[in-house]
Amino acid sequence: MIGFLMPYRWRVLGALIALIFTASVTLSMGQGLRLLIDQGFGEAAATGLDEAIGIFMAMVVLLAIGTFARFYLVSWIGERVSADLRRAVYSHVIELHPGFFETNLSGEIQSRITTDTTLLQTVIGSSVSMALRNVLIFIGGIVLLFITNPKLTGIVLLSVPLVIMPIIFFGRHVRTLSRTSQDKVAVFGGFVGESLKNIKIVQAFNHQQRDRETFTDQVEVAFEIAVKRITYRAWLTAIVITLVFAAMGYMVWVGGHDVIAGRISAGELAAFIFYAMMVALSVGVISEVYSDLQRAAGAAERLLELMTAENLIQAPALPQTLPARVIGNVEFDDISFFYPSRPDSAAIDHFSLKLPAGSSLALVGSSGAGKSTIVDLLLRFYDVQKGQIRLDGVDICELAPQELRRHIAIVPQQPTLFSGTIIENIRFGRPDASDDDVRAAAGAAYADEFIQKLPHGYDSFVGESGVRLSGGQRQRIAIARAVLKNPSILLLDEATSALDAESEYKVQQALEHLMKDRTSIVVAHRLATVVNVDKIAVLDHGQLVDTGSHQQLLASSSLYARWASLQFGDKEIEKAG
Repeated sequence: MIGFLMPYRWRVLGALIALIFTASVTLSMGQGLRLLIDQGFGEAAATGLDEAIGIFMAMVVLLAIGTFARFYLVSWIGERVSADLRRAVYSHVIELHPGFFETNLSGEIQSRITTDTTLLQTVIGSSVSMALRNVLIFIGGIVLLFITNPKLTGIVLLSVPLVIMPIIFFGRHVRTLSRTSQDKVAVFGGFVGESLKNIKIVQAFNHQQRDRETFTDQVEVAFEIAVKRITYRAWLTAIVITLVFAAMGYMVWVGGHDVIAGRISAGELAAFIFYAMMVALSVGVISEVYSDLQRAAGAAERLLELMTAENLIQAPALPQTLPARVIGNVEFDDISFFYPSRPDSAAIDHFSLKLPAGSSLALVGSSGAGKSTIVDLLLRFYDVQKGQIRLDGVDICELAPQELRRHIAIVPQQPTLFSGTIIENIRFGRPDASDDDVRAAAGAAYADEFIQKLPHGYDSFVGESGVRLSGGQRQRIAIARAVLKNPSILLLDEATSALDAESEYKVQQALEHLMKDRTSIVVAHRLATVVNVDKIAVLDHGQLVDTGSHQQLLASSSLYARWASLQFGDKEIEKAG
């Protein structure tokens, strides 16, 4: 955490000064207590009492001022560092390659960014302050104990190792259990997010009871781990209290006999008891805070895992640049690709294809043939293990990912909308677009008509993932977003699959207009949507088995002809013949 504290080192220094000041004032009260007892109740008692009370009130005022400064500065630092940490973790995570999220649940990542940083904020803004303050009081108290009475101090020091050992022993277990507990909380947090996000499917399949039981099991596991952690903390607290106050009792017994024998004054014993109490209380607080610090260490480990997660898709040290005007020549040169989770099975196997600028290509094939993988590779969500993908003659691996994606727009099969308004979702394609540009894009996607009928028009709230809109409406918003971006390369993943017949016709017309003179790649399951593209590529198990127009493939590819027969009927085959 040092790196996050360094920008605020002057505030940290101010907090440390306030801590030292308040600890010093607190310890000074012991001497005030000694003067009060020895002088305030002796000869000239009234004068001595007045002076002692005056000094005491002055110390109270100084302590209040120091406490205000300490609390404000430490709390400010805690909140600031927490905010910086959240921003840093999110900024790193959002740049990670999509493959990272195949093995890390978004709900768990969200828990780390929110819950774990909140825990760290509490520790930095409160627990660390308490720990430092009580460490200062402990050290200062020991020094003043020696000054006041070395013999009694020896009794106190004998108990210190006995107190420190259980703090260290139990603290290690608390740290391990805290890490495990936070992991379990993140798991059921992710489960909650997933089930609520897909609430319609959950209820449609009457899965509520099963999800309720699963969630209960996860909560109980987290509870059992938390109970173990609490048990260790409870034992730690009980042992520390027993040892500390046993030493205190013995020290008071010895000191009391010294007062009776006249070896020390009552004021000295009172001051010594005060310092011993301060030392004892500081040890108790440190033992409590130590457990909190161990929990924070567990949270910091989880956050550091995210911060240090390697991004497999990096911009090269000296990235190349695309031509000033990107025309959209795309070339797949003998590429092969293996998913990290399936290193023995090629998702794309020696795929080669040239797509001239302004032309359209359809990728067809059965599920798992590699169609969507080609789209992901072109967007550089993954890097190929062999071969090259070139845009206008430049290997895309030599480009910064942001530079590459600036020229590409995608309309996925399942359109993704974000919580917010319609105009915000369309403007996602080009954040600096004017309202008129947004409306023009919506009109081109045949979305303007239904948007105008909504209660708040373009300012209508779409709900989480666009839940307030129909599937066809969400699809047209996604198409409008791509229209607004005005890309050199357009990627369509069955972009009309969610539309009714009338809307599909309208959007198909819009897409054909959008695809005109623009390099377009269409992932197709329904052959009727791609009969007019310039070239169709037939994929099977990651391999390119044939290319050509619709009519050419009906004659040359038995695989394509079989799909056409299933979708269109035998009359298409006869027409081709």
